[in-house]
Amino acid sequence: MAKALTVQSVERFKPHLSKRMEVADGLLPGLYFVLQPSGVRSWAVRYRHAGKPRKLTLGPYPVLELGAARTRAREALQVVALGRDPASEKQDALKTARLAEPGVDTVAAIVATFLERHARAKTKANTADDTERRFRLHVLPKWGERRIQDITRRDVIALLDGIVDRGTPIAANRTLATISKFFNWALDRSIIETSPCIRVARPSEEQSRDRILTDNELRLVWTAAARKSWPFGSLVQTLILTGQRRTEVGDMGWSELKDRGLWTIPGSRTKNGAEHDVPLSLAAQDILSRAPRIAGSQFVFTTSGVRPISGYSQAKERLDALMLLIARQEAGEDGAAATVAPWCLHDMRRTAASGMARMGTPVHVIEAVLNHRSGAISGVAAIYNRHSYLPEKRHAVEAWASHVMGLVGEPAAEQRGRNEELR
Repeated sequence: MAKALTVQSVERFKPHLSKRMEVADGLLPGLYFVLQPSGVRSWAVRYRHAGKPRKLTLGPYPVLELGAARTRAREALQVVALGRDPASEKQDALKTARLAEPGVDTVAAIVATFLERHARAKTKANTADDTERRFRLHVLPKWGERRIQDITRRDVIALLDGIVDRGTPIAANRTLATISKFFNWALDRSIIETSPCIRVARPSEEQSRDRILTDNELRLVWTAAARKSWPFGSLVQTLILTGQRRTEVGDMGWSELKDRGLWTIPGSRTKNGAEHDVPLSLAAQDILSRAPRIAGSQFVFTTSGVRPISGYSQAKERLDALMLLIARQEAGEDGAAATVAPWCLHDMRRTAASGMARMGTPVHVIEAVLNHRSGAISGVAAIYNRHSYLPEKRHAVEAWASHVMGLVGEPAAEQRGRNEELR
């Protein structure tokens, strides 16, 4: 039978070099004095709840002396006698206290700081919007109220698997990239000790797109877009004629149109951060000249005047359906067999570049049109070549516009203007 612990006996215990020691108190069964190999001393009470052994740590020694330890142990055992689990109740109380504490390290709180201090401060507005959207859609509903320090690698994998299972594997890849950056940022700020994204592989393989629309497909896209109401139809036609990125065209501001023939995209809106001059063909100018202007709005392609155009996915689906209808009407009796191969709006950029190349436009001029800074001109040449290629770019986009207008059976805008003058 264990002897009752005394202050003198507790002080005489020496730590074992290789294992922790637990010394039972003979006066109060269930109370133990715990001695770690490191010399750290504490009190614990052992009991059974729902048929399983349980342990409740009471506190460190000598902060918690023998008499106080017996009092706390006795209170815990009284809770057990009432059919409750004091260890679980302690954990629940600690969790509640952490969540109620101002500035607690919940994922939601840290994400808010990350968006403010990193995403909004150091990335472009579109990138920051995408980052915030991924957190809002995929991360915060699952982890928002959890402590960031409690997120494990298994949690990350489960989160990504859930996104893949919803049929959006590419979104899972993008989410992994976003939270990896987030956890690395938190690691740099000593919020966490290690990132749970370490050695987590991308959930899905991605293949670089090489889709280029044929001339007939391009004609179908233009024809269908011409039947669409403002602003989506006109936006698609502008994408075709300029070869610029969807967000660059979609977020176009009136202040960026320096004159009718030039569109200057500020560095804050370009992918490489460099201001980009886009010569506008006469056909593109014709589209923009017919754009309705909403009083007080800075955006060209907008319906509300407050924000640029949105709802691309739904508008693209309707455009695809209209293209298929046109293809079937043109096919006549064989219309039932007509199909339209899948494509995306970014394919317009690749199609424009390939079309310019087919017409003999030099690669470095095409790269200048696209605002690419690598490829034909690199290294020392890239450093010293500061020529804007504006005349060459203008010739390239006009030649491309003439080709597109020819495909759809319309005269180039320049010829239309001469016809109007003759009338």
